[in-house]
Amino acid sequence: MTPTPARASAAAAHALLRRTRCFAAANQIRTASRAFSSAPAGASEPQGPEKVAGDDELDVAIVGGGMVGLAVACALSNMPLTKHLRVAVIDSNPALKSMNYLKKDGIPDSRVSTVTPATISFFRDIGAWEHILQQRHAFFGKMQVWDYTGLGYTRYNARDVSKEYLGCVVENKVLCNSLLLRLQEQKEDIGKMVYPTRLVSLAFPSKSRNVGVAGLKPPSTEAEELCRSNLVKLDLSDGQTLYSKLVVGADGSKSNVRQIAGIKTTGWSYPQSAIICTVEHTAANDCAWQRFLPSGPIALLPIGDNFSNIVWTMSPEEASRHKSMSSEDFVMSVNRALDFGYGPHPNSSSLDHYVERLFSDFGGTAASTKECFEVPPRAIGLISERMAFPLSLMHSHDYVSKRLALVGDAAHTVHPLAGQGVNLGFGDAAALAKVISEGVSVGADIGDLSLLNRYETDRKAANIAMAAVLDGFQKMYSVDFGPLNVLRAAAFHGAQYISPLKKNIISYAMGDSKSPLFS
Repeated sequence: MTPTPARASAAAAHALLRRTRCFAAANQIRTASRAFSSAPAGASEPQGPEKVAGDDELDVAIVGGGMVGLAVACALSNMPLTKHLRVAVIDSNPALKSMNYLKKDGIPDSRVSTVTPATISFFRDIGAWEHILQQRHAFFGKMQVWDYTGLGYTRYNARDVSKEYLGCVVENKVLCNSLLLRLQEQKEDIGKMVYPTRLVSLAFPSKSRNVGVAGLKPPSTEAEELCRSNLVKLDLSDGQTLYSKLVVGADGSKSNVRQIAGIKTTGWSYPQSAIICTVEHTAANDCAWQRFLPSGPIALLPIGDNFSNIVWTMSPEEASRHKSMSSEDFVMSVNRALDFGYGPHPNSSSLDHYVERLFSDFGGTAASTKECFEVPPRAIGLISERMAFPLSLMHSHDYVSKRLALVGDAAHTVHPLAGQGVNLGFGDAAALAKVISEGVSVGADIGDLSLLNRYETDRKAANIAMAAVLDGFQKMYSVDFGPLNVLRAAAFHGAQYISPLKKNIISYAMGDSKSPLFS
């Protein structure tokens, strides 16, 4: 029988009422969940359902348990307004299970990072630095940079900017281990926070997603689906499925998260590879050394005791040859590259001292302008395997989208000639945690794009500036051309004897200044 218009209208009104009640139930659950996840530390739990979120629902899912991903987790777990958030770290690396101090008397690992005072301050703020101090690390207060042509050199000293040190060299595994130890202090059961598995797929919320048909499911089920429809769905390789308000892509330069999100990148590969390894000396090394050679820079970094780390940039063909040569021949090649090989030692001239006096009235004379060129300590043995990896520059067009933020190498990679890559990543971690905390303080949705844009605005300009500086250095020192060699020598002399310039270069490298030139 065909229903009358009146009956049809009544049925439609009834169905609309039922839908309205279901959506109201969903909104109540969502409101209670937001109130819980946004409450400051010490606040009482909101009234409502005893369990606002299932065990598979998160506030922040961090994909990638490397140094930067763990730093984000540690920062969020340390801040008063965010320590109550449900945070997960998703990474299948078995090293995440290791949470004991690493012995100082072992052989140093080849993979190290030079952390700046700005990074050290961040680690102190989140309570992880004290764990690094219990393991191997090496502060250095001096640095020497010079050119193979012998036309110029620059000495840097922490005293130039009234600091105790320029930086600290730390093994990557020590950085990760210290962050894990700090997380263990912050969380009663860190095992529930770390998911030792891989991300298989991501599904971001869709505006047109169909939640369900009214009347076919109980209101509570529909309310739960409505709530989850606004979260990111993460399918893991062990069969688990998680839902999160925010996903943080910290999964490296080949980021799976970035690719799934469809975020484009700009960049290029350098015609260079870097060889890293650990060498031994007869005495302790307390200075960072870097010499620019025709094929790329070689750096000798102190790592504690009588050990130093080598980062040597060269062509892929040279890298393959140096990796396969005998240990004895490799050590000879290192010592040659850091001494008379490729060109003479640089010397000071009377013009240098005139330039020094000319600029001494502008900010005073830096202590290191009086320091003469020194020959680095000789290596006596290779004590680790040699590893080689290709070099590239990459920058994401976007750092964020709705419910997504990229950090570290997932957002940008730079040339390693100044050791700044990981420091940029830690800067990302600190900035993102701060933005999330600010969002929680005002009850905002932490996955909202307008909130996450603050993080991108804060970090993008600084990261692009550093990438441009390093790329410029790479290009300037990759050409052996007479007039350009003279310009490079002038740059070295300027950095050595123009004290205001030298101080600003140091401040920029330490993370205290936004420009390597005068500020």
